Amino acid sequence: MPAHSVDLAILAAYLAGTVLFGLVVGRRQQGVDDYMVGNRDIPWWALLFSIVATETSTVTFLSIPGFAFARDMTWLQIAFGFVAGRFAVQWLLLPGYFAGSFFTAYEVLGRRFGGAVKPMASLIFMVTRSLADGLRLFLTAIVVQEMAHIPLSWAIVLVGATTILYTVVGGMKAVVWTDVAQFVVYIAGASLALALLLGRIPGGWPRLMALASAHGKLRVLDLGASLTNPYVLWAGLFGGMFLTLGSHGSDQLMVQRYFCARSEREAGRALWVSGFVVLAQFAFFLFIGVALWGYYTLVPPAVPFDRPDRVFVHFIVSEMPAGVLGIVVGAIFAAAMSTLSSSLNASATAAVTDFYRPLRPQASPDRLLRVTRAFTAFFGAVQMGVAFLGPRFAESIVSEVLTIAGFTTGIILGVFFLGLFTRVGARSALTAMILGLALMTWVHLGTPLAWPWYAMVGSLGTFAMGALAEGLWPSRPQ
Repeated sequence: MPAHSVDLAILAAYLAGTVLFGLVVGRRQQGVDDYMVGNRDIPWWALLFSIVATETSTVTFLSIPGFAFARDMTWLQIAFGFVAGRFAVQWLLLPGYFAGSFFTAYEVLGRRFGGAVKPMASLIFMVTRSLADGLRLFLTAIVVQEMAHIPLSWAIVLVGATTILYTVVGGMKAVVWTDVAQFVVYIAGASLALALLLGRIPGGWPRLMALASAHGKLRVLDLGASLTNPYVLWAGLFGGMFLTLGSHGSDQLMVQRYFCARSEREAGRALWVSGFVVLAQFAFFLFIGVALWGYYTLVPPAVPFDRPDRVFVHFIVSEMPAGVLGIVVGAIFAAAMSTLSSSLNASATAAVTDFYRPLRPQASPDRLLRVTRAFTAFFGAVQMGVAFLGPRFAESIVSEVLTIAGFTTGIILGVFFLGLFTRVGARSALTAMILGLALMTWVHLGTPLAWPWYAMVGSLGTFAMGALAEGLWPSRPQ
């Protein structure tokens, strides 16, 4: 049934407050540097929560509980790799980002290789980010559709346009400080939902734990050796580590936050602490999925669920009392908008820094600021276009999103490895990127390899092909 007017009022107030915050912060913008990297003066703890909130989208809020509902808690093995990957990023890649005054990760590649490597890497980032976050927007719109009983297309436009508005005006400072607030909102909302869920389970906590244990729903470790099962320990540790090396070490979405830090030390602290926060957070959302399984096992729904992603949505919309529903849905919006706003700002920064600025080196700061805002709106429109295609994707949106991420982040990471550990030239690096795309296309379409291995295969394959290309076709000394 449609949401109560109180819930709609709470949700409207949350959206209005978020936009208002962006407008207030936007009035203080002092130029394009402030808009892109917050004048490099944001405290580490704010960046910590921004990192966590950015990688916690609606996919985490809805699809991770859906995974545990359908399976168990073995997804947590991938989060173990996320923690290890952060320490690797801090050791291998972070120092290079503080060796100059950069705005994008790909400027580092430009300094090392020159030529077409920087724009190629930046273009791959923008395309990948738009695809993955368009799916995140779609998943958020499902909640709005269920809650307000409006067409899915209207829901996509509502969430997308709201996010575009405060991101366009407020820039990076609005993104980071809104992320901090949204972290508190979505954790509080999810905690409230779990408390109500446990209260609805016949027999409460003891009954849930006994039932879950008996059916293996609390299993975390799978020591199998399959390369086609994404939820075994080795895929989680090694695949998750390489995925994080790519997503947090060579992807503009996260790297941009390091540029906002006051020092390399503060950036590193925000990075490694975030790993343990994310680990605890995944465990929390997976347990919500176990609790949902327990509830609907004891109190079966009238109609079986058509996809795991919709189970938590159904509980929220159907079981939450008036007032509480609005708070929890606001939490879902917080999780979604924190990721989407970061994506828009990062994509616009990459477009201006890696493409527009080289073509218009004499552009004034005011002109650059206007162009960056225009690109922010453009990428928002692109994400909404992808969201309209969301129903065509597989049942688990989380696997689709992470497959897209693993498909390309490994390639860029491989080029960073070439820059760190070899003396290959730009021609070999560019050749490696092209061959890396061909390799990953074959892996995705022609093999049953599980998606957590994608970033590892892509990075090591790209690295090997770049080294081979340099050996066969040496670069001229510069």
